[in-house]
Amino acid sequence: MESPDLIVISTFPSVMDAQIAKGVLDDAGIDSMIRADDAGGMYPTIRGAALLVRAEDAVDAREILNQGG
Repeated sequence: MESPDLIVISTFPSVMDAQIAKGVLDDAGIDSMIRADDAGGMYPTIRGAALLVRAEDAVDAREILNQGG
């Protein structure tokens, strides 16, 4: 997904949780990407992941996630 206008629509306690939400958005036809940084695996205890979408998809993506998919 290429776009300079990516925004964080939600954050999750783990990458796995973010992947589930990404799957929900993928099923709805909304492109998304996960941003997480554990320093290339050097710091696996660093947790958390952000889910990003294009700015123009943000409202729809939030609505879908708030509805539970």
